[in-house]
Amino acid sequence: MTTEIYGSDAYSPSEVARRIETVGVAKAQMALLPLAMLGVLAGAFIGLGAMLSVIVRSDASLGLAASQLVSGLVFSLGLLLVVVAGAELFTGNNLLAMAWADRKITSAQVLRNWVVVCAANFVGAAGLALLVDLSGHTGMGAGAVGRTVVRIALAKQDLPWQEAFFRAVMCNVLVCMAVWMAMAGRSVTDKAVAVVFPITAFVAAGFEHSIANMYLMPLAMLVQSGSGPGAGTPVVTLAGMGANLAIVIAGNLLGGSVLVGLAYHVIYRSKAGGPPPDRAGGPSA
Repeated sequence: MTTEIYGSDAYSPSEVARRIETVGVAKAQMALLPLAMLGVLAGAFIGLGAMLSVIVRSDASLGLAASQLVSGLVFSLGLLLVVVAGAELFTGNNLLAMAWADRKITSAQVLRNWVVVCAANFVGAAGLALLVDLSGHTGMGAGAVGRTVVRIALAKQDLPWQEAFFRAVMCNVLVCMAVWMAMAGRSVTDKAVAVVFPITAFVAAGFEHSIANMYLMPLAMLVQSGSGPGAGTPVVTLAGMGANLAIVIAGNLLGGSVLVGLAYHVIYRSKAGGPPPDRAGGPSA
């Protein structure tokens, strides 16, 4: 194989494009029950990553760079669980745009997948938020974790829509690149290495991930409604969460489906674009 000639056993970019399309067809044709259940799992998995990220950001002794970078590193747990354990994540499934552009699945199939998975992700993320609240986890650090959750969620709610949108675009470019590179790996180690750096980057940069917000904002509302640290007059509201999620979901869709999925379709799968040479290093200059 050409990948062996160039000293790599990873799938080449053009092979990854074919694999993404094949997987996209399978995802689009999946039965409703397993699709929804895997979506619930993905929401909970991303919530677990966000939970660890909040713990790091609750430590006031860390400087800005250290806090952002380490919180991004531990957040990578969420996508690692999705990629390795298997789950259906809305942001990653934006890559179904490749199979759609190649006319292997219909618009109705794409929309069905996105709507079901996004709704199921919310159930999983918000359900985990409820379990975390009931566990007393937000009381850690004399309530620092709970206060940090509320602070993060309030900052998301107060973001101007333009900033939220473009932060969401940038976020899902990185998330979908992490999924793309993970598809190039042949082992769990390969996939872990592929996932960690893009995910660390998007969290450290403060970009907006719709499914992480589905965990953080409900948890903030639960903290506010309780009697522990961070409780008090509600400042994170259902309306604020809904507005944030609508904008961030739209931005995630543009970043993942257009700037990654359709861009790579043009390069590797369309008649106009290729395919380029099938080598691990990508197309020649």
